[in-house]
Amino acid sequence: MQIKGAIRLLAITLALICIYQLSFTYYTNREENRAKVYSGGDQKLESFYLDSVASEPVYNFLGIKKFTYREIKEREINRGLDLKGGMNVILEVSVEDLINSLSNYNKDTIFQKAIQLAKKKQENSQEDFLDLFAQSFTEIDPNAQLASIFNTLELKGKVDFNSTNDEVMQVLKREVSNAIDNSFNILRTRIDHFGVVQPKIQRLETAGRILVELPGIDDPDRVRKLLQGTANLEFWETYENTEVYQYLLQANEKIKEIEDAERELAAEKETAMDKTVAEPEESLTLLSDIKEDTSAEDEGALSLLDEIESDTSTTDSLTPQNIAIDYPLFSVLRPNTNSQGQLLSGSEIGISHYRDTAKVNEYLKMPQIRSIFPRNIKFLWEVKGIKNPNTNKFSDYFYLHAIKVTGRDGRPPLDGDVVINARDEFGQNKATAEVDMAMNAEGAKIWARLTKENINKRIAIVLDDLVYSSPIVKGEIKGGRSQITGNFSVEEAKDLANVLKSGKLPAPARIVQEAIVGPTLGHEAINAGAKSFIIAFIVILLYMLFFYSQAGWVANLALISNIFFIMGVLASLGAVLTLPGIAGIVLTIGMSVDANVLIYERIKEELIAGKGLSKAVSDGYKNAYSAIIDANVTTILTGIILYLFGTGPIKGFATTLVIGILTSLFAAVFITRLIFSSMLDRNRKIKFSTKLTENAFKNAKINFLGLRKTFYLISSLLVIFAIVSLSTRKLNLGVDFTGGRNFVVRFQENVQTSEIQDLLADDFEGAPEVIIFGQENQVRIATKYRINESGTDVDREIEEKLYEGLKPVLGENVSFDDFISNYRESSQKVGPTIADDIKKQAVLAIFFALVIMFIYIILRFRNWQYGFGAVVALIHDSLIVLGIFSFFYGKMPFSLEIDQAFIAAILTVVGYS
Repeated sequence: MQIKGAIRLLAITLALICIYQLSFTYYTNREENRAKVYSGGDQKLESFYLDSVASEPVYNFLGIKKFTYREIKEREINRGLDLKGGMNVILEVSVEDLINSLSNYNKDTIFQKAIQLAKKKQENSQEDFLDLFAQSFTEIDPNAQLASIFNTLELKGKVDFNSTNDEVMQVLKREVSNAIDNSFNILRTRIDHFGVVQPKIQRLETAGRILVELPGIDDPDRVRKLLQGTANLEFWETYENTEVYQYLLQANEKIKEIEDAERELAAEKETAMDKTVAEPEESLTLLSDIKEDTSAEDEGALSLLDEIESDTSTTDSLTPQNIAIDYPLFSVLRPNTNSQGQLLSGSEIGISHYRDTAKVNEYLKMPQIRSIFPRNIKFLWEVKGIKNPNTNKFSDYFYLHAIKVTGRDGRPPLDGDVVINARDEFGQNKATAEVDMAMNAEGAKIWARLTKENINKRIAIVLDDLVYSSPIVKGEIKGGRSQITGNFSVEEAKDLANVLKSGKLPAPARIVQEAIVGPTLGHEAINAGAKSFIIAFIVILLYMLFFYSQAGWVANLALISNIFFIMGVLASLGAVLTLPGIAGIVLTIGMSVDANVLIYERIKEELIAGKGLSKAVSDGYKNAYSAIIDANVTTILTGIILYLFGTGPIKGFATTLVIGILTSLFAAVFITRLIFSSMLDRNRKIKFSTKLTENAFKNAKINFLGLRKTFYLISSLLVIFAIVSLSTRKLNLGVDFTGGRNFVVRFQENVQTSEIQDLLADDFEGAPEVIIFGQENQVRIATKYRINESGTDVDREIEEKLYEGLKPVLGENVSFDDFISNYRESSQKVGPTIADDIKKQAVLAIFFALVIMFIYIILRFRNWQYGFGAVVALIHDSLIVLGIFSFFYGKMPFSLEIDQAFIAAILTVVGYS
């Protein structure tokens, strides 16, 4: 092999990269195991331990770079929700609502008819709603002008009476795109503050759709409200830090008094001793960490330790426990001072590490503490951590702002409805970015009064109870146009401009698809996937040893290398490992061995022809290449189609399939060749069969062409059987294609599906479909009840109906919360719109797979008849599989439902066939 050196270098480099990438998973698991040992099974203690090391170096890579737990967690192999449990949601921002809002809810007949026609067209179209609206508007009245509809105050300067329909559509597309971007940013911020480890949020190709994955969620109702709520933009007056500090001192003393009394009472009763010793440590940010942290915007923010040290007159060591006892509030909320201990100006009254913010909230909500502060004060956290000016990165420390509530109704003096435009731009000195904001006439009057009354004070810009900015008012602002400055980067200015624009366009996001997987089901999925993988792996290893002797050892070594490479590449790319992904890995094991079988059989043929071992190996590889490449290219093409048209777990299957094919080709062809070359260089003898398999299939002669009429008959009967079954029984389409809800429920005892159907028939307006799912005590319930309704309460109401209906089987002692946590293992919701899209994507995926196979065979063999024959064979094979699923569903003790996973399986059949 002439490029042996290059192949060896590539193999070593790839191995080192994989070791490096997989090391993050190893160290992540190590830290999480330590957390389990430390917590003794207490989930709160485990979370506390991991929070405490989130910003601490836990992995020192060869002394070159240190990684914190958060950094290695982000680089570990990411498991999908079907393996670790959690919630997967696809949200859709309503473009229809956006268009109505931009028109100022115009009641024009043509306009409203165009919207209704666009909604009807969307049911059978993949086009964006905005394009369908434009088509519909022109169809209803070709002479109608969009400018008359959208010449509103909000679009002033962008649309006027002379604007053409095309010009108006360009403006609408920009506004809708900006609104969707803003919805994405708002959702991202909400999720970041939700406290979920490794959340995922990304835009999907369909305009307005956003994918959200939240691992480990145990309160889906809260998530639904969080994701579907409309953005709430507000402008608030603020208190000055100097005004609030005296109240913080009193609060600290009061908290100390309360906790001292509690400790005395606990000591007297001699109970909960260990807890009271450990509790301060759990909520405390270590002051040694604070000293080392340089992420505060001002060095004065680090002065609390000096203040405490100078204030203490005891000879006791200044331990975290003692500080937490003497300064309970200030141990978790540092006053905002400079290095001399002087209070800084502004609405920022203190700084906390993110893990201490909950404790601060708890303190400030205590009735005894609340009574110390003015009645019109409320506290809000800043949306992002304090920026480190040296690294320009946001830290884990957050400002707490003091907001002044001046209205009797508790409402802000100004809300986001008055903002008509906001854009980011560079200031006069061109050094930093700023935000230009414009308000409507009503907002301009209030803004002028508000700014006049707060000169040299802060106005807090708040979205969803998080402070995005608190600019200083330099003078009265008339006319409603303002420039907000604050040493912003371009990205920060864009984000703030988007936040300000959110008040202008009410665009709530609707959940159109949802899947919840409980941790128990996720754990079982891991066990099932691991078991299938291990069994397949061991069987293939043993088979190769049995059939190919020494060459089998080489193939097995390549197979082990292949698995190692797959996992390393998955970790490197940040790909998600799902249950279908494990199936993809198992599939590539077969593909890898398939290549070795082709090579070995070719080598055996060359040896039988009388060639020497070295020449036989060389020619064997050379003659096997074409078949190996053809088989793998067609499967890669299938994987690419799956990736383009699939969603969620199917993308996981496609990802591992494509990666696995590429690594298996490298391992099966090049690594085995390197090993054989090394053995031949040392004159080692290589056996390609055992005594039992030496003559296997040697004289096998099957006259396939002679039996063609028999096979024609069998094929014809199977195709007719499939067509008849598909015409009469049809297919058992899952909620992926029809829309609806699935619930997997596990009971203490075995149940009858007919009994479950009868219990739920009345509440769900007809008996839902109920099948045994896995074990006899576990069922899957499918229903289309209220699937066309949207809202934050609909899903919970249906879950409550499910609980009430199943009560006779669950038992009286099972509460609703207990049912959601311990009995409902998973749930899935697919709205009718997205179900229609999934169905179309599935059809397109199969169609393009057939077309690409046809084109590939034409290009490969220069004969269209070969391509046509292959496509007919593929349709034949797929049709028979569909017929079997059609005929046997409902007759087997397992589900034969047609869903996205089935489409992946059919396309795999197409690839192999």
